[in-house]
Amino acid sequence: MPLEPPEWWYLADGARDWRARALTPVSAIWGRVAARRIEKSRPYRSRLPVICVGNFTGGGTGKTPLVMHLVEQLTARGERPVVLTRGYGARETGPLWVDAGRATARDVGDEPLLLAGVAPVMLARNRRKGADAIEASGRDVSVIVMDDGLQNAALAKDLSIAVIDGPRGIGNGLVMPAGPLRAPLAFQLALADAIVINGETVKLGADVSAFKGPVFNGHLEPTGDVGWLKGARVTAYCGIGNPQRFFATLTAHGANVVERAAFPDHHAFSKADAERLEATALASKSCLVTTEKDWVRIPAADPAFKTLRECSRVVPVRMTFAPQDQERLIGLVNDRLARARS
Repeated sequence: MPLEPPEWWYLADGARDWRARALTPVSAIWGRVAARRIEKSRPYRSRLPVICVGNFTGGGTGKTPLVMHLVEQLTARGERPVVLTRGYGARETGPLWVDAGRATARDVGDEPLLLAGVAPVMLARNRRKGADAIEASGRDVSVIVMDDGLQNAALAKDLSIAVIDGPRGIGNGLVMPAGPLRAPLAFQLALADAIVINGETVKLGADVSAFKGPVFNGHLEPTGDVGWLKGARVTAYCGIGNPQRFFATLTAHGANVVERAAFPDHHAFSKADAERLEATALASKSCLVTTEKDWVRIPAADPAFKTLRECSRVVPVRMTFAPQDQERLIGLVNDRLARARS
């Protein structure tokens, strides 16, 4: 089961925390191994352009909403995008096409099910095999959008976008397990062509601030009618990388969040979880509210979860940009697609 990132990763003085200091030697090894693996790789060049959305750190930053945003924008401009994903926590290894009508989150992962709502999704733990399968499928595809994989060197990318959670930034700036970074930051910055900062920025650090590529500011906003949230008493529950962001979104739209239940990212809900959430909402006379990502993980065919599904309301979110940043971002995407095809 995925674990929650330690709070001390994101403390202002987290780098001085005794746990960070104790784990620094392990982090140095981790960082060297990660960098060496990428440097020694021989990426496969697909005949299709590849746009990658990744992040520098572990945990939720908003990658999936950005992938959905890019797919929708590409489709609106006449492109035929396909999403390539590894399916975190999935039983299946692929390559296989995700059938949203038949697959479960335990089969393919929660994020692939969400993404299948906006574009065809190829699940493949081996990204090169996934690209091969897309090319050999005979489908009318014009571009691959790779969900995660900034540090995956199996597939050459034409555009790599790294997403940073604005409020949390890069945490204490250390590599796992002493901090949240997946590899040394300076090394990762060289892998990225652009950065999207999700939410209001608190502190990014000098290294990120010195990034030479374009930086865009995005925000996660609920879609559809959320007027019902104003004044509503809600029991909010979620198992995402940054649950506090979801709780804050509900509050910002007027909800009275009387109970909060945060689970580990990609959490597989149990019967006991369902019973506890139902009892909490009943006792507090509140409505159960969750995210799209959590909703797809609640087993639809299991009677033990029938009440939880019937009593929960879902608040979908999407990445949004100010008009100027939206125009710049799409301009960058169009430019890289043109280069890849020239």
